[in-house]
Amino acid sequence: MIRGLANCRWPSLIGLMLCGVLGFTSIARGQSSSLLGDPHERQALGLATHSWCFIDVPPIKDIQLNDIVTVIVDEKSQVISEGEVERRKRASLQATLANWIWFDGLDLKPAPQSSGDPKIDASMQNQYRAEAELETRDGMKFRIAAVVVDIRPNGNLVLEAHYSVKNNSESWQRALTGTVRREDVLPNNTVLSEDIADLRIQKIEHGHVRDGYRRGWLLKWLDKYQMF
Repeated sequence: MIRGLANCRWPSLIGLMLCGVLGFTSIARGQSSSLLGDPHERQALGLATHSWCFIDVPPIKDIQLNDIVTVIVDEKSQVISEGEVERRKRASLQATLANWIWFDGLDLKPAPQSSGDPKIDASMQNQYRAEAELETRDGMKFRIAAVVVDIRPNGNLVLEAHYSVKNNSESWQRALTGTVRREDVLPNNTVLSEDIADLRIQKIEHGHVRDGYRRGWLLKWLDKYQMF
């Protein structure tokens, strides 16, 4: 009975060994979790091919020399300054002229002080107090088209813009220069002024409106050399 069981066990062991050898020599394949398409023609999963909300990043625009870029100027500044000065000064002077001289021909002789020795007794007191408070706010917002006048060796763009409008006796002039990186130019061909290096903005107005609030030369001189 035992011999019969041993004879039946050997074929099973040989079959298991053959299956193991074949398993090592064959390529193991995992089960695909994708249900899209035929199993033999399925592609790798990716956002660009299988996402409903994927938006591809637009490539950087190839900007050439003399191209036009719109600059969005939005500059704001705020300065708050407070100061207080207090100074006190007090001085006292007491002096007595005990000896004096007088000329007798070419000789020097002591001069008699018949009325007594001259004396000086003085005092000075000075007090100064000043308080100052300054708060300013400035803002400038407009759009202007700039021309690429130069391209640096590292790819940075040099922009230059000029704008001039004249209506009868009123005129407005604006000018802008600066350097910007190529990747800072947005896909809609605009660039923010805060991304421009070495930014220079010039704004000039002429006409009746400007004359209404500008200072004259005398007022400028008085403000510059005011005594108090």
